[in-house]
Amino acid sequence: MTDNEEYQIQDQSVEIRKLLAEMDQLFDDFGAWLGGQKDAESGGFYYAASSRRMLGGAPDIESTAQALNILERCGWLAEVSAEMKDGCIRFFQSRQEASSGYFYDENPLMREDEVMVARAISYSLNALRKLGGQPLHALPYEAQQAPSYMSSPEDYLTWLKSVELTNSWRGCDRLSTSSVYVKQVETASRRAEFAQTAFDFFANNQDPLTGLWGEGSYYVRISGTFKLHIFYDHFGMTLPREERIYQSILYALRHEEAVDMCYIRNPIHLLSYMKLSISPEDLREIIAITLANMKRLLRADGGFSRELAHSPSAPNVAQVKEGEYYPGMPKAVHIGGGEVEGDMNAGTQALLIRSVCYQLAGQKAPPLTNGPMFIGMKRN
Repeated sequence: MTDNEEYQIQDQSVEIRKLLAEMDQLFDDFGAWLGGQKDAESGGFYYAASSRRMLGGAPDIESTAQALNILERCGWLAEVSAEMKDGCIRFFQSRQEASSGYFYDENPLMREDEVMVARAISYSLNALRKLGGQPLHALPYEAQQAPSYMSSPEDYLTWLKSVELTNSWRGCDRLSTSSVYVKQVETASRRAEFAQTAFDFFANNQDPLTGLWGEGSYYVRISGTFKLHIFYDHFGMTLPREERIYQSILYALRHEEAVDMCYIRNPIHLLSYMKLSISPEDLREIIAITLANMKRLLRADGGFSRELAHSPSAPNVAQVKEGEYYPGMPKAVHIGGGEVEGDMNAGTQALLIRSVCYQLAGQKAPPLTNGPMFIGMKRN
């Protein structure tokens, strides 16, 4: 390495540290915003401030689990009182249906979206584990309530082939959430059969040029690929064609507008998962673009919105924009007012983005000091 090259690397490192420090400032009022979403009566958390004002609005499974993830990632969970933890445990336990083992929100439309239903199992189980609690009833597979496509690997393959990938994000989300049921298969050998069926299907449908799956813009396809990486990660497998995926990520960051927090988080999270060697110059550019995109979604209440115009009205199905709905999918599971405000989905993603950016720079993110008042942390 020449002296000039070494100086360039040092300059990039200095710039990266400045960018990360600037990113930290986006979270000055984040703890106060998080505290505002807590519901003392139910033990859960609201999706957004407007959720409190909506007719029928209530704390929901995903937002409560995401709030716990935020508390854990910030190092604040240990400071939460035993009483509050018990309240959260009761919240998740109260959402489990005894007959089926599924976890459901109060909003009946939630049951109509298979992604939200499957994801609620993982969210609830992980949250209960963090809190030292347990589900009160048998899980869906144990209660023989798993989807019919889990009857055999052949039925599973038929279902995989039926999933529409016109919108990569939505389609891959459906494919990925099936891992919840694959992981519950009783025997290791049978479980491996189901998993291999999925991996073979994924391999046959990956674009060899971009490394992505399905159709849509680069950000939509990267988001779909991120969803599939969750499936691979559940079984300790590596995504195929990682270098192709990396080049697609760089193209999206440089040429497309990140109109959704997921478009900011998903590329960054994919990079951390793939653990590729990233040059200091590329990393500085990636973090700089990421920071600029995050600034556009920071709101006056201290939180972040999922979308540029406003927060969507739901944490999940809102990722499929108007006009892109498919048969059998509810148009919205409304739990917020869709206002220009912070929402829990965007908040947990923004915090993860910060953590991953530090990780990519070979550093550990420093703790945020301005925590929510319910854990007794003083505001500056």
